[in-house]
Amino acid sequence: MMQQYQEIKKSHSDALLFFRLGDFYEMFGSDAEIASKELEITLTGRGYEEKRIPMCGVPYHAVDSYIGRLISKGYRVVICEQTEDPALAKGLVKREVIRVITPGTVIDNGCLEAGKNNYLLALSFDELSYGLAYVDLSTGEFKSTDILSKDKNNYLYSEIARISPSECLIFIDDMDKDNDLMDFLKSRNILITKYKYRDAVDLDTAQEKIKKFFSINSIESFGLNDKSLSCCAASALIEYIKETQKCTASHIVSIKPYLISDFMFIDMITRRNLELVSNVRSNLTDGSLLSILDKTKTGMGSRLLRSWILQPLLDVKQIEKRLDAVEELTGSLLLRENLGASVSQIYDIERLTSRIASGRANAKDLIALKASLKSIPEVKKILKNSNSGLLREILSIPDFSDIIGLIESGICDDPPHTIKDGGLIKSGFDPDLDDITNSAKDAKKWILEFESNEKLRTGIKSLKVGFTKVFGYYIDITSSNLKYVPDNYIRKQTLVNCERFITPELKEKESHVINSDEKAKELEYQIFCSIREQISKTAENLQKAAFVVSRIDALISLAEAAVKNNYCRPQINDIDILEITDGRHPVVEQMNAGYRFVPNSAMLNNKNSFVIITGPNMGGKSTYMRQVALTTLMAQIGSFVPARSASVCIFDRIFTRIGAMDDLSSGQSTFMVEMTEVSNILNNATSKSLIILDEIGRGTSTFDGMSIACAVAEYIFDKIKAKTFFATHYHELTRLSDTHDGIFNFNAGVKEEGEHVTFLYRMLEGAADKSYGIHVAKYAGLPNDVINRAYEVYSSLSRENVI
Repeated sequence: MMQQYQEIKKSHSDALLFFRLGDFYEMFGSDAEIASKELEITLTGRGYEEKRIPMCGVPYHAVDSYIGRLISKGYRVVICEQTEDPALAKGLVKREVIRVITPGTVIDNGCLEAGKNNYLLALSFDELSYGLAYVDLSTGEFKSTDILSKDKNNYLYSEIARISPSECLIFIDDMDKDNDLMDFLKSRNILITKYKYRDAVDLDTAQEKIKKFFSINSIESFGLNDKSLSCCAASALIEYIKETQKCTASHIVSIKPYLISDFMFIDMITRRNLELVSNVRSNLTDGSLLSILDKTKTGMGSRLLRSWILQPLLDVKQIEKRLDAVEELTGSLLLRENLGASVSQIYDIERLTSRIASGRANAKDLIALKASLKSIPEVKKILKNSNSGLLREILSIPDFSDIIGLIESGICDDPPHTIKDGGLIKSGFDPDLDDITNSAKDAKKWILEFESNEKLRTGIKSLKVGFTKVFGYYIDITSSNLKYVPDNYIRKQTLVNCERFITPELKEKESHVINSDEKAKELEYQIFCSIREQISKTAENLQKAAFVVSRIDALISLAEAAVKNNYCRPQINDIDILEITDGRHPVVEQMNAGYRFVPNSAMLNNKNSFVIITGPNMGGKSTYMRQVALTTLMAQIGSFVPARSASVCIFDRIFTRIGAMDDLSSGQSTFMVEMTEVSNILNNATSKSLIILDEIGRGTSTFDGMSIACAVAEYIFDKIKAKTFFATHYHELTRLSDTHDGIFNFNAGVKEEGEHVTFLYRMLEGAADKSYGIHVAKYAGLPNDVINRAYEVYSSLSRENVI
């Protein structure tokens, strides 16, 4: 057996091998040492003394939770299963690898976050471009794009960060060609997997594999360019899926190519600064825009809403369609409540479909699918008179009555989790199964009657017929009644207070029961697999239904957030105006319970496109700029916005430069990080972009910093002409409004009462004349001696005209 184990392990040296032995999956050697430590299970051994091999194991019925823990730590797991019945094996039981599980190929619910996709990414690149393809095996989503090499720093890294894959495939010969890319992937804790496929560098081979996998005649039917390097990456994913999953993955029905320019592009710096899907402090969802907008009822709805936030739309018609749907939902409490109640009865059809098509679903998954499909007609009924095109799309979804009927008639209402131990199939569904189970019932009935008859025949009232897996059926006689045992009883076992006997008739019925039970279990498994296979053939329609339902769920969520938080419908204009009346920060206003958030307005157009904001720290400048950026982003995902009114033009990108830290890993100082971020903005922003800049130049000397800040402001205003909010403590920059028609000043209002100041959090027209830094230091709790000395130094510098 150990020779068999070693042979299989040779082919999977980079993974932990789960080796099936009876009711356990065992690990040996270094695998056992790693697993016992990571899973906190007992490490034992096999063999004797110096030949003793470390060993540990987990029960087969609980294996998913253990695998999930290992996968979450970045390990690969290989499942080696017994492929023949040990009772029928002649010698060593046959075993084969049935699946390789990696962080990017997980589809089991216990290993996945309900509201987050689990992507497997592949990269292929040459001197001119990078080809990206990514797939979520748990949902069937498969997308691809190409990015020019010259846009690597601008787009590639941010797109990888947006996708946030669990695992990335890199062609083995490319591993040493781009050290920066490798370092970036490692810094994001993305598992890097080397692949050797020829199609990684051979476009023709890649295209042929794609066509074969999807049974299509031309990749152009997917909208793929025949020169696209992403075809190589997509083909590598296909080969990797075949290699690891050992199945057809029929739920992956197409590749959807996209362009970066199809959506508002948000780089990873801006995504972090605006805290779109996670907060800066802990990288968790709490305190993010997603946490405010996500009122979804399903995991698939939550995943879709997340993708909307990370990829705002540029197409006005598509934005208006979402806004129309949200408006209709906000206008009727009854509609929202009824629709939400029906959607909440629907399980994650996307992931259920994937498990069914992959042959991983159990009977409970089919029951969940049935319940979900039975809820769709109610959703249709609620929306049959809807005015929204997006909401009415549910009416085109089939009723799936054939699938519902198949599961209803075939699968027990409360089946077990396992699919090989019986109890899955309803009586009346299959005549052969009914014959076997009825025969077993008759034999069991005979055994029950046998006990009663033997009590009467022998006069032993305490006589009992029992059963164990080791001995089968037996007759239990207490020691005090042994003198009454009939001659035809055959002694089988002697215990302390009793003896056990058998009879030829009892053993005959036992054989019949056991054989019938085993036949029934095997037949039930075959019938279940057949039902599952029939359902898998409808995977594409099920995925379409899942998408429509998830979109309805996401739209309900946006409507719920709008009503709860008093949002308004933004107007999308084509006259290049950004006008927000009494806008609020969607997250800050919710996080500071008990405090009234002070709203502020904003107005920018082609003529007045640049705002310089001065005023004290803690005065609300950064919050104000962020809320403007978030309002525009929310409008472009089709959400209502936190304002009394808003008219928003379409922005191609949002850039933010808010705060900086030393990048110790690459040896970059705070100022270097700041200048790199500013350089990215100046080189990539357009007149259609929104730019948020906070304290440019503060990482160096005052005069250097002021000079750079002034030059940056003038470059943006004169050359780029992007709408810009520019916060600074360099009050000298406010003079730019005198020399540049279109630059104007705002200040964070402060009320002074002697040495005490009150921050008003109101943006007022005009420039501030002070920064109030010493006041902020006082509020922060610096010792009075330090505060007093600071005032002395400030007065001295003022007299000398240094400040």
